[in-house]
Amino acid sequence: MARAFLVIDIQNDYFAGGALLLWQAEETEARLIAAIGRARAAGDRIILVRHVSTAAAGPFAAGSAGVEIRPGILDAAGDAPVVTKQVPDAFQDTDLASHLRGVDELLVGGMMTQNCVVFTALSRAADQFRVQVVSDLCTAPTEIVHQVALNALGSKIDVATAAEVWG
Repeated sequence: MARAFLVIDIQNDYFAGGALLLWQAEETEARLIAAIGRARAAGDRIILVRHVSTAAAGPFAAGSAGVEIRPGILDAAGDAPVVTKQVPDAFQDTDLASHLRGVDELLVGGMMTQNCVVFTALSRAADQFRVQVVSDLCTAPTEIVHQVALNALGSKIDVATAAEVWG
């Protein structure tokens, strides 16, 4: 059974100095970096996703510092492909499906739990996979928003911790 770990939008705009600071962004990033290492050791495919806005300015504007994926994530992911999206669903109008050929199970983590993580995990294009959201590898603007999104997701798909996924 082939697995892929989809790491969504770990970009500068979500961290201190960025346009949309998230709850526990740095802690989540550190857990993601460690999980990418465990995923690679387990033979899981790593795929990074980044959001690029169509707006000329503001959050995630093309060419801005805020749109860049965090260096620690890039280093941990090695030569993993980067899928660029313009909407919350990482499948919509992207080449994500081409990177998932042969994959049965899709692990999802990243930013923001209530938006891009939810829309990607529940995408109709994800129906062909066993999707599991890794709860401690996601974050949102506040803890309550994060928890509400995870509770709602749990009624539709599997939600697990990194320790449950990689041991």
